[in-house]
Amino acid sequence: MAKITKQDGKLIVPNVATIPFIMGDGVGAEISPVCQSVVNAAVEKAFGGEKKIEWKEVLAGGKAHDTTGEWLPQATLNAFNEYLVGIKGPLMTPVGGGIRSLNVALRQTLDLYVCQRPVRYFNGVVSPVKHPENVDMCIFRENTEDIYAGIEWEAGSDEAKKFYKFLNEEMGVKKVRFPETSGFGVKPVSKEGTERLVLSAIEYCLAHDLKKVTLVHKGNIMKFTEGGFKRWGYELAEREYGDELKSGRLVIDDCICDAFLQNALLKPENYKVIATMNLNGDYVSDMLAAQVGGIGIAPGANINYKTGHAIFEATHGIAPDIAGKNIVNPCSIILSAVMMLDYMGWGKAGKLIENAMEELFTEGYATNDLARFMPNGKPMGTKEFGDLLISKIN
Repeated sequence: MAKITKQDGKLIVPNVATIPFIMGDGVGAEISPVCQSVVNAAVEKAFGGEKKIEWKEVLAGGKAHDTTGEWLPQATLNAFNEYLVGIKGPLMTPVGGGIRSLNVALRQTLDLYVCQRPVRYFNGVVSPVKHPENVDMCIFRENTEDIYAGIEWEAGSDEAKKFYKFLNEEMGVKKVRFPETSGFGVKPVSKEGTERLVLSAIEYCLAHDLKKVTLVHKGNIMKFTEGGFKRWGYELAEREYGDELKSGRLVIDDCICDAFLQNALLKPENYKVIATMNLNGDYVSDMLAAQVGGIGIAPGANINYKTGHAIFEATHGIAPDIAGKNIVNPCSIILSAVMMLDYMGWGKAGKLIENAMEELFTEGYATNDLARFMPNGKPMGTKEFGDLLISKIN
């Protein structure tokens, strides 16, 4: 098996690249095989057999627990660490104590500090807004701090009481109205975490000639966390990209998060690359996805640009109510694989997939979640849509 490596700041991708994958829970068992078939066809078509992906299954979630007794085996973490680039279906959240979220655990353990969510419109998809074609952005959401740090204590617990006592007696905090029934959380936002996130957003902006990065924050209220994010982002840009700022090749601005949510509906064409913290990024990326047709066509990736580690993923949940019915939309994970191919330098294959998918949407072919709103909609099953997509690619 041939591993992707990183040398002198660049990914080295062999012609036959091994990609670890997690099938996923719920609908993951349906979308992951379709995704692999589509990617295999596109790589074959684009490179004439010169390049190929070897898929290596690793376990996490329900399948891992049933097989090994663990939700996230160390062998899975080792595989993603060793092979650098991987992809995953949706994972269930374990019930009870221990791991809060398998997705968060993967991101934290591998320090995948960028959650990258590109959002664009595909012709043929029906949207709730008048001009979805004006939405074309890439969100860089910080992936390891803010609420993802998971630092909180339940109301009434000994830890909550101890924490409040410290706040009240040592820090002089008098603003907690109902301390006996309050849960508490801590929101860490660091200069280092901010800088590496904003740096990644700027590098992406410059590489794609997109001109502007917008820092989205709530610094008017949270002056030392979100306000710090804003300040450190500007300072990084001025320190590291002074020439680009002077020449106009790069513009840095900022927007308060609630105002951004309004602006992104009214004038989305004003924004290209967004850099923001974890919770804001969650709201922003899903809201933008809704404008172009929904989470079913929203791709995502979790990346550490310094080490090269990246896990691409379906951005939706496990959808147990429709699992096994051959109706789930596979486009989120397929488009995440397009991101993966581009990351690997195999963007020619990814473009074939995107173009073929847009042609199908324009002709009215889609799974039912999209087709039911199309004037000429032709609802298809998960596997059947994948097969038609492959035919269009070929």
